[in-house]
Amino acid sequence: MRVITWNVNSVRARHDRLLGLLARHTPDVLCLQELKVEDNAFPWEAVRDAGYHAAVHGQKTYNGVALLSREPAQDVQIGMQDDVEDTQARLISGVFRGIRIFSAYFPNGGDIESPKYPYKLAWMKRLRALLERKFSPAMPLVLAGDFNVAFEDRDAKNPSAWREGVLANDEVRGALSELRNFGLHDSLRLRNQDAGIYSWWDYRMLGFPKNDGLRIDHLDVTVPLIPRVMDVRVDRDERKGKQPSDHAPVILELAE
Repeated sequence: MRVITWNVNSVRARHDRLLGLLARHTPDVLCLQELKVEDNAFPWEAVRDAGYHAAVHGQKTYNGVALLSREPAQDVQIGMQDDVEDTQARLISGVFRGIRIFSAYFPNGGDIESPKYPYKLAWMKRLRALLERKFSPAMPLVLAGDFNVAFEDRDAKNPSAWREGVLANDEVRGALSELRNFGLHDSLRLRNQDAGIYSWWDYRMLGFPKNDGLRIDHLDVTVPLIPRVMDVRVDRDERKGKQPSDHAPVILELAE
């Protein structure tokens, strides 16, 4: 079973790239983030013509998440399902072949002084609470998406440049650690301990040619799926060429 996560950074701008990725990788499930369109502007017909079903939680201009799949998603759930008033479309999940798969777009946080930063930390706590409330680490579950956290120094080309920012400081890393204490495991680190693996590169300052990147896109799995993790890799080729997203897809291969 092939599960891919990709921050598409506008499904309109990456329409042809999206269809190309589906044709090239034929994922069983593709988790998309940062659609930047409302549901009615999502390319439903093109996705159907490519052989995929879609469950979409969109938002105009910002955010938006989706699950594209060969088989229809079962038990689709949207948002945190708590009593917090929050209009940001950042979370969707569904069940595929008995596995609950989330597409999550964690808040970036802006900068330390911004009100977006405490929102990020609170959002991560709310996600942990949702997992505790509705699910169990004994269930097969994949939390996939743009976490906007480089969890370790080896997840950054220049870690010292990020240590005081919202993507890699001790507090936000601690928040991700607390979320993972639910029973989530970084699937890539189950199979690969190398430094220098990145999924995001700034458009500016020749970030990609210099490989000055961060690994902030993750596919976390619960214990029942650990024996099934065969491979996890970044499709760097998708970051090349004309008008790429600033993120590359990350691909998880699960044994059947």
